[in-house]
Amino acid sequence: MSQSSGVDPAKLAAARAAVALVEDGMKLGLGTGSTAAIMVRELAARVTAEGLTLRCAATSQATADLAQSLGLKVESLDEIGWLDMTIDGADEVDPDLHLIKGGGAAHLREKIVAAASDRMVVVADPGKVVETLGAFPLPVEVLGFGFETTRKLIRRALGELELGGHDVMQRLKGSDPVITDEGNLILDLHLGCIPDAPALARALAAIPGVVEHGLFLGMCDLAIIGRKDGTVVELARDADIDADLLANEGE
Repeated sequence: MSQSSGVDPAKLAAARAAVALVEDGMKLGLGTGSTAAIMVRELAARVTAEGLTLRCAATSQATADLAQSLGLKVESLDEIGWLDMTIDGADEVDPDLHLIKGGGAAHLREKIVAAASDRMVVVADPGKVVETLGAFPLPVEVLGFGFETTRKLIRRALGELELGGHDVMQRLKGSDPVITDEGNLILDLHLGCIPDAPALARALAAIPGVVEHGLFLGMCDLAIIGRKDGTVVELARDADIDADLLANEGE
C-alpha cells in the first residue's frame, strides 16, 4: 500500500511525482534521507501494484536495508553498471539546480551514483529551495588520518576565498563521531552563504584528506518540489525559479 497517514504532504507529493517517472525495466539509483525514504516506499508500492521489474543501486546501507525490506531488488552499482535515473533528496537547491547534500552523511556514495546516471531527479519540499547555497552547513567527508591537519587546510582554503571565521565542526552523534558507510568522518562547514560554489568546490577537492564535499554542481537535471497542498512544481535547469515564493510555500 502507498503511504499517506503521518507523512509530510509536500515530501509525499514530490516522491509520488518522481516515482511516476519510473518505467518498467529501469536501472535506478535510490537516494538517502527523509524524502528519499518516502520515495523508496512509494516506489516499492508501485512495483508491487504493477509488477515492475527494476534493478536498484542504493546510496547508503540504510537505503539498501529499507529497499530490500520492501521487496525491491538492490544490487551494487558495479553489478548494474550504468543507471537510467537516480532519485534523491537535497538539503538545498538553488536556481541553477546546484545542490548541497550530505545531511545524512551519504554524499560520497550519492555523488558516485548520481554521476553514473543518465538523469538525476531531486525530490524536496519548498523549504529546500534557496537563492544562494550555504545556509545549510556544507558536509565534507574526510579521512580519519590527519583529521586535524585536514581541518586546518580547509580553514586556510576558506580564508583564501574570504569565507574565513566560520565554524568547521566535526559532526557528532551524541558524543561520538559520525562515521560514514566508508568509515570516514564528517566536517560541517557553517558558512551561511557560498557566493562562489564552483570556486569552493575546486578548493575543497584539492585538499589532501578530503574524500568528497557536499556540493553537487551541474548534476541535477530536474527538481520536483512538493507543496503541502499535494501539488508539485518541476524545476528544470536554466528555468526561472521564484525561490522566495517556493520557500514561503513550505512555511
